[in-house]
Amino acid sequence: MRGPAGAQPIVDMLLSEGRVPWAGHTAKHAMQEVYDTIKGARTALVFVNTRFQAEFAFQELWRLNEDSLPIALHHGSLAAEQRRKVEAAMARGELRAVVCTSTLDLGIDWGDVDLVIQLASPKGASRMVQRIGRANHRLDEPSRALFVPANRFEMLECQAAREAIAENRFDGEPTRIGALDVLAQHVMGCACSEPFDLIALYDEVRSAGPYRDLAWEDFEQVVDFVSTGGYALKTYDRFRRIVKGLDGLWRVRNPETAQRHRLNVGAIVSPAMLTVRIAMGKSRRGGRKIGEVEEGMLEMLDPGDTFVFAGQVWALVGVTGTEVLVSPAANKDPKMPSWGGSKFALSTFLAKRVRELMYDQEHWKVLPADVREWLEIQRDHSLIPPADDLLLETFPRGKRHFMVVYPFEGRLAHTTLAMLLTRRLERLGAAPLGFVCNDYAMAIWALKPMDGLDFDELFAQDMLGDDLESWLAESFMMKRAFKGCAIISGLIERRFPGQEKTGRQVTFSTDLIYDVLRRHQPDHLLLRCAREDAATGLIDVARLGLLLERIQGRIRHSPLEHLSPFSVPILLEIGKERSPGQAGEMILAEAEEDLIAEALA
Repeated sequence: MRGPAGAQPIVDMLLSEGRVPWAGHTAKHAMQEVYDTIKGARTALVFVNTRFQAEFAFQELWRLNEDSLPIALHHGSLAAEQRRKVEAAMARGELRAVVCTSTLDLGIDWGDVDLVIQLASPKGASRMVQRIGRANHRLDEPSRALFVPANRFEMLECQAAREAIAENRFDGEPTRIGALDVLAQHVMGCACSEPFDLIALYDEVRSAGPYRDLAWEDFEQVVDFVSTGGYALKTYDRFRRIVKGLDGLWRVRNPETAQRHRLNVGAIVSPAMLTVRIAMGKSRRGGRKIGEVEEGMLEMLDPGDTFVFAGQVWALVGVTGTEVLVSPAANKDPKMPSWGGSKFALSTFLAKRVRELMYDQEHWKVLPADVREWLEIQRDHSLIPPADDLLLETFPRGKRHFMVVYPFEGRLAHTTLAMLLTRRLERLGAAPLGFVCNDYAMAIWALKPMDGLDFDELFAQDMLGDDLESWLAESFMMKRAFKGCAIISGLIERRFPGQEKTGRQVTFSTDLIYDVLRRHQPDHLLLRCAREDAATGLIDVARLGLLLERIQGRIRHSPLEHLSPFSVPILLEIGKERSPGQAGEMILAEAEEDLIAEALA
């Protein structure tokens, strides 16, 4: 892809003091160089992938800002008024830099922007080209970009993205299938506009690409849902929103119903915040509040699982409405010890290029010397498999036995895979204790050795059958997915003049309906939608399925006496949220030094 005048983008790589860290995702080590680069630019956009990274980078740049440069922050959690102020100041040429997330990926063009800085990895070549396109909208001037990799795996990813951009090769867009809850909202909107004929509307909907394969039976079920709420809810008058007239046309039931729809229309559901409280005894009542979390942080946990929050280990008792009930578990290892990293999954296209780059030793000459050395030690100490094979390492450490796997398929797919594997390992008697994932790898640790297992059987594709279904049935994420579908489809209304619903009320309503439908109509339209949403947006089942298919008969097991260079970054994830503040940073620094020394031994 080329700039406005056809010029090839110029993409450089920033190496802080000529070296790349083994781990981390904030690029804190390079902030001084990033600040110096901003000083040398007219106006720079500093792109990051998460709001946490945006806040962190902005604070670090302000700490270094001895020249009092006008630097601003822009992300989706800021008030709309604050974002507009930043955009207006940028348009007037009053800012030297803006630290931003994908909120500035599209739709804003400023002629004074002459540099785009990508802090940490881009996760996709197409996304990076879109960001590069924010710079240099002037005739015959190429867009300039600077990659700032946060760790060595990100160095490989940035190099792969840089080469893909130079070759004009980009990630393909996945085929998108229209969601039935969105279709229900559209059907309701059509009825509010004017009466519609069922067959004519069906033909019209199928003219849209995402719905071209929509079955008539599914369309009928959507219309029945909008008109009655479905079999289990049809006795409740409030769910009757459209009616069929004597002329055979469908229309909205009454003006009040149309007004309610217009006030609640929309397909974006913001994540809810859950209050974390200490459970009182064996009751389902919450006691002292210890903080708040986004509901997505807990979607992979079942009751009894342990996790780190506010620097302590807690066991999940349950989720009631908008409250997370926990109990102290100070003497236990956390099953899921950390969250963080990028909200974007590493694209399939870029992941394959990274695996190819790692395996092609002739290609290593384009990498920094310390990264080449890292790859060479990994090759000699363990192995680096061909691009389509899966590396699996097992080794003891302390009183635990570790299995580290390197699929390169993104955090969502890895987390789902780890959850399913721990269930299988439990049945096999390995006594798994916990897991941790990032975009490149996943690690599971257990009380018993795992190097003697049949790994082809362990990673068999049938884990996406009964194992997945039983896990989803127990998982909190299904209620979360159902809540979104219920809001989008119009089953649950969030707002009406004088009757605004709080997040707690919405959650209680959707949880109640979810339980009713599971008991009395398990094939209800919204339960289908919730399963599909969970499979695509929350656990990435499609990508996991492709991974399991690709690695059948291609798992390369490397039994080791101690950890490998590749395993250092993922093992550092295990303790990174244990101790907040400066003390935590010191502990992590010491842990990183110890792990590196062990890997190089």
